[in-house]
Amino acid sequence: MDIQDSHRFQTRLSEKLSDSLSSPLPTGTPRRVFGAVRLPGKATAVVGMRRAGKTMFLHQIRRELLSGGTARERLPYINFEDERLAGMTAEHLHPLVEDYFRRFPAFRGSENVTWCFDEIQVVPGWEKFVRRLLDSEKVELFLTGSSAALLSREIATALRGRAWEVLMHPFSFTEALHHKGQAIPDQPDFLDGPARSALERTFIDYLTAGGFPEVQGTDAATRYQLLRDYVDVAMLRDVVERHHVTNVAGLRWLVRHLLGNAAGLFSVEKFYGALKSQGFAISKDTVHQLMGYLQDCFLVRTVWVAADSERQRMVNPRKAYPIDPGLIPVFDRTGRSNMGHALETAVLVELERRRAEIAYVKTPQGFEVDFLARYPSGETELIQVCADATASEAAERELRALAAAGKRFPEARKMLLTLTRDGLPAHTPDDVIVQPAYVWLLASPSII
Repeated sequence: MDIQDSHRFQTRLSEKLSDSLSSPLPTGTPRRVFGAVRLPGKATAVVGMRRAGKTMFLHQIRRELLSGGTARERLPYINFEDERLAGMTAEHLHPLVEDYFRRFPAFRGSENVTWCFDEIQVVPGWEKFVRRLLDSEKVELFLTGSSAALLSREIATALRGRAWEVLMHPFSFTEALHHKGQAIPDQPDFLDGPARSALERTFIDYLTAGGFPEVQGTDAATRYQLLRDYVDVAMLRDVVERHHVTNVAGLRWLVRHLLGNAAGLFSVEKFYGALKSQGFAISKDTVHQLMGYLQDCFLVRTVWVAADSERQRMVNPRKAYPIDPGLIPVFDRTGRSNMGHALETAVLVELERRRAEIAYVKTPQGFEVDFLARYPSGETELIQVCADATASEAAERELRALAAAGKRFPEARKMLLTLTRDGLPAHTPDDVIVQPAYVWLLASPSII
């Protein structure tokens, strides 16, 4: 270990520690997380797409603890995504802990010191440091990272069951309303005409702009540039650099295809064949790997078909979605309005936010239902998403698919979600709940 580098890192970390204990706590829109945020004896790993709000969530935790009586000195926070810390490894982290307890020796052995380590995955060997800190000190740990590998491939192995995942998405519709300072209606399905029109306009704006906190309230040109930058950074930092990807052109092609065809069926074999027919050099294994990396960094979410066997699941294509509906118009090349795809994407992300296990259903008759959602409570929902179901053909298609899927999953509650109240079908069966999607999104679910 280079002595000069060690001294430099120790100085920087000491400065950041001092700042974290004295600077005003950043404020932001409160985020809602379904389920437990912390479990005793486990490190909480807050993971999600870059710029989704993980850092502000850490500060939200700190503010809540502070308001609950925890002393500010017990809430150290370090952000490791700092170019001045480039080249630092886990062996440089131990002096940080010693520096802290030299300042507050009475806190050593206390159970209410909460460390927050932001983007800690950039420090090679961080897993061993976290494990040692959990084992040797009575502390609570919060970690963030922009890659799913922070939990599934690294923490789970290194900490051997002592990690708890909290997945942070971009703003939900409820959070977007809070961010704008708008009140959440108690009964959004029973609003008068003017109030309903205003809410539906805001909902359409949300589906267009998406939920990334930084893009809220920006003009279209600024929003597009920000979202392109987010995607570029995710590709280069969380895929190319992290996984040493060499076929960058293939990666960019895949990203454009997935984000430009939201809610579409995706088959590795068909995508590989399309590239090969154009003389593009890429292997099927590479496409599989790149697809996995894009899911790991949360840029893309995929949904498999509901199947009784693994083979049946694997032979059917996946449905692919961006992590946020705001990405769709940035990458769509058709120039058409994609409200239907944006609506379906928003529902998918909300289901994931509510911790549901998600699949799509393909019936023996060839009908398709967008989502089969199984919640931790054991409740199950079949959800069909249709922007406008007023036409008899559209309503018949969506309801027929729900009826067929309901025979296969008789325990599931059947739902049809539309863009606006004007998009509801004229007639629906008694066993199907039909409502605008914003009513479902704003609800406080009791079944999770």
